[in-house]
Amino acid sequence: MFKFADITTIPAAMAVLKIWILGILAFVTAMVWTPILTHFLYKYKIGVKIKKTSVDGKKAPIYHELHKDKSGTPSMGGALIWVTVLFLAVFMHYLTPFFSAKLITRLDFLSRSQTWLPFFALISAAILGAFDDIFSVRGWGSNKGGGIRFLYRFGWLVIIAVLGALWFHYKLEYDSIHVPGIGNFDIGWWYIPFFTFVVLATAFSSNITDGLDGLNGGILLIAYAAFGVIAFAQSKIDLAAFCAAVCGALLAFLWFNIYPARFFMGDTGAVSLGATLAVIAMLTNSVLVLPIICLVYVIESGSVIIQLTSKKLFGRKIFLSTPIHHHFEAVGWPETKVTMRAWILTGVAAGMGLIIGILGMG
Repeated sequence: MFKFADITTIPAAMAVLKIWILGILAFVTAMVWTPILTHFLYKYKIGVKIKKTSVDGKKAPIYHELHKDKSGTPSMGGALIWVTVLFLAVFMHYLTPFFSAKLITRLDFLSRSQTWLPFFALISAAILGAFDDIFSVRGWGSNKGGGIRFLYRFGWLVIIAVLGALWFHYKLEYDSIHVPGIGNFDIGWWYIPFFTFVVLATAFSSNITDGLDGLNGGILLIAYAAFGVIAFAQSKIDLAAFCAAVCGALLAFLWFNIYPARFFMGDTGAVSLGATLAVIAMLTNSVLVLPIICLVYVIESGSVIIQLTSKKLFGRKIFLSTPIHHHFEAVGWPETKVTMRAWILTGVAAGMGLIIGILGMG
């Protein structure tokens, strides 16, 4: 069972400073280069096309009518987040050795034991998402309307997830799931398919939730902050700093993504940040609080599954449109109201998840 570890190598105050400084640096860095990214996206017209069909290939007139005015808004804004975090990690890793001041030397958060795996998930999934975004806006690919076929995207994510699972199981010797307040339960080699499922489920849930201005960005901000606190409680300071950097970059992204959005996150942000969040949950062995903290993801994914099942078995819809945030739009809720209420729900759920996750560490 996890216990609160004493922070002996880095004084607690310095650890907190490191986390806050990196979060602020990520925010400032992202804000500084946003005009460059925006210019690039507008210059090359990397804008979204509002689809007229749903995930099952059938017409989606309600969704199209609600969002047709957003056609042409640049996608791939999620690059602002992962590029910023990657730049900051590499910059600090190679810069800090030239300084003697302890605070500066401790700003390096690129460590093999804590952040290599999250970075692997972040960058590999971001590349997949970037290709899909480009194919979609250019109308390339075998999908109707453009984009990489779901089977190919799914296969790429499976490879990423399985590689991570194999590393966790065989290299790091992870083979148990921690139940808060109870203890660890060994699941042996079943850890590999379980890890794979968690990464895929979180990545795709993040992707389908990314449908309104600011919606997914706010949810991810709260979720990463929550897992940053959990990582800090476990004395995983570099991992907590990684979460802080993501939060800082997400704040900058939200500055431009809140209604009316100047650009959208795109798959390069939604898929990569979702997959990375799952890896962090596994790395802190707090995966069972992930669906609590990301309760909105569970609701969003659940609404799609219910809708598709009902249409397949009974030939009728349960919701006017899915994911469920589009249903609320269809019944008359303003987009901003849907977004803000989802943020509030995530904040409350994250608070509950933190209480369960931290007190349950033992």
